[in-house]
Amino acid sequence: MPRATRYSALRRSVLRAGVALGATIALPPLAASSAAQPRKAPALVPRRLYFVRADYVNVRVSPDGNHLSYLAPVNGVLNLFVAPVSAPNAARQLTQVTDRDIGWRYEWAHNNRYIVFFRDRDGDENWRASSIDIASGAVKLLTPERGVRALMQEVSHLYPDEMLVQLNARDRGRFDIHRINVVTGESALVFENREFAWIFTDSTFKVRLGARYVPSGDLELMQRAGDGWAPFMTMALEDVESSTFIDIDADGRTLYLADSRGRDKAALVALDMTSAKATVLAQDRDADIVRVQLDHRTRKPLAAAAVKDRVRWQGLDAASRRELERFSDAGRGDLEILSRSLDGDKVTAYYERDDASGEYALYERSTGRVRKLYRARAALDAAGLRPMQPVAIRARDGLTLNSYLTLPARDARRVPLVLVIHGGPYWRDSWGYSGVHQFLANRGYAVLSINFRGSTGFGKSFVSAADRQWGARMHDDLIDGLDWAIEQGYADPQRVGFYGASYGGYSALTAATRTPERFACIVDIFGISNLLTFMATIPEYWKPWFSVWKTGVGNPDTEEGREFLRSRSPLFNLERATRPILIAQGMRDVRVVAAESEQMVAALKKNGAPVTYVTFPDEGHGFVRNENRLAFYAVVEAFFARHLGGRYQPVGGDFAGSSIRIETGGELIPGLPEARAT
Repeated sequence: MPRATRYSALRRSVLRAGVALGATIALPPLAASSAAQPRKAPALVPRRLYFVRADYVNVRVSPDGNHLSYLAPVNGVLNLFVAPVSAPNAARQLTQVTDRDIGWRYEWAHNNRYIVFFRDRDGDENWRASSIDIASGAVKLLTPERGVRALMQEVSHLYPDEMLVQLNARDRGRFDIHRINVVTGESALVFENREFAWIFTDSTFKVRLGARYVPSGDLELMQRAGDGWAPFMTMALEDVESSTFIDIDADGRTLYLADSRGRDKAALVALDMTSAKATVLAQDRDADIVRVQLDHRTRKPLAAAAVKDRVRWQGLDAASRRELERFSDAGRGDLEILSRSLDGDKVTAYYERDDASGEYALYERSTGRVRKLYRARAALDAAGLRPMQPVAIRARDGLTLNSYLTLPARDARRVPLVLVIHGGPYWRDSWGYSGVHQFLANRGYAVLSINFRGSTGFGKSFVSAADRQWGARMHDDLIDGLDWAIEQGYADPQRVGFYGASYGGYSALTAATRTPERFACIVDIFGISNLLTFMATIPEYWKPWFSVWKTGVGNPDTEEGREFLRSRSPLFNLERATRPILIAQGMRDVRVVAAESEQMVAALKKNGAPVTYVTFPDEGHGFVRNENRLAFYAVVEAFFARHLGGRYQPVGGDFAGSSIRIETGGELIPGLPEARAT
């Protein structure tokens, strides 16, 4: 995901919040000569328990505070449900979708009768919006059925029947703003966007700011002035990833943003849009402010949080501090605030936990009471989950790599280890429940996730340290993390696996071609194999910020830049690629197209490297369908068992209902030929 994609997505999701409840666990080094006492291995937990959809997802309260809504699986597919706040267990199923989940992001209209939700087709990322009447169950399509990407722009109590939605129907690379009536489906163009990467609106549905990237990668903001535009602010490239535009106050004069200008760690700032005077509202010494809670009527910030190892939250007024204290007293875990009623009295939140099911709760400010609602994955409580432990690892050049370690047993040492590396790369791993961590730990592996340089939330210098370092220092960070795990006595250096998706898949291919001697086997999930072809096939709606890529990754427009990108592409560095590798690809992927995997598989086969390639024709950049996830992890489990020696559950019937295709190398993984034959 490119740096700038966060602006549209985070403009509202930044309202999610969290409270750090619990301290970081310090891990003592283990003596290399000591031996662990043999212990009985835990029961082999069926893998489907880790990867099927949660029982409850994204519990929200209606603006009037009278209803709860959530997503829940019906035959494995997420559907919308609604229940009275007074009777949370008396929920009604609203939608009847059977093929593909309703997207995580949905919105209540302020008329309190309609909910707007989004769905795509087979992972094509062309999200279409629909509204549903919670009384009648009638569904109305609000945006084009196919070929157009719709994103939520603005929801306001001032217009209870309407919302602003972004659509790229006119120009696939630019999003126009449309005003849509969620009751009738009527739509009107508000702003035709011919030059901006991002458009910012306020609660009165007025267009206020436009953002565009200049050739250097800097972000230039323009302010709407009558029918024209006037310069407002320029944000240097180094600040683009660490800064986030949050909202405009209902007074129309104050812009709230997480701002790293003039500092390394982004602070929550109130900026006077006339005088440009900035006032710091919240900051954290060690990490960026990345989560903000707003009052939905005034749009004023209520609280802000940073995430270093765990979430650290600051209440900005007495009522918010009391709210956070009540949540802290009522349960353990890192807290995410999911929604609040318009009057602020009712708040839904989620306790994120690493070694037990997460839990949803409802807080009432008027009474100070926290009421538990739903357990997200109740079956996990009997699965013997292992704690995820934050650890700080020092890179060879002195940078601190905030990372997370899960051990198969408290006294585990010299066990096989899997590096699980996040995508983005401008993203991060966080503490909490991870199906991959828990699944692998149950099979006997230590699991280490490393926030390498370029990961977000740790300050702008940490992000900038990744410029032009794909396949270089970003990979060195992973090797430094692996060396740390070996030195601490946790990992057997002869039994190390690599697992990564998207940018993490690129890292996996880099490991296969640059440092294969460090890994016994490698799993690449829709990873980039050739930076030149990757940059030539990005979606149209990524192109407005392509200048950011040129600076951060490399410039394909010059001969020197093309040679540099070629040198950092795993496809052209196959001389040492001899380790067993499993490659998986969604064939509808629009971010990392199937050709990235296909050309790598062909080259590896030509060189005689052991490669297994599996595809999913009905998936995109991520495996959404339950059946496909179960099939994929069955393959991963058998692959790691063969090469790392961990326990495994045979494939059995986990291919049933999946679209999985074993394109090549099925004979290299135990159980695959038999599974394909059934």
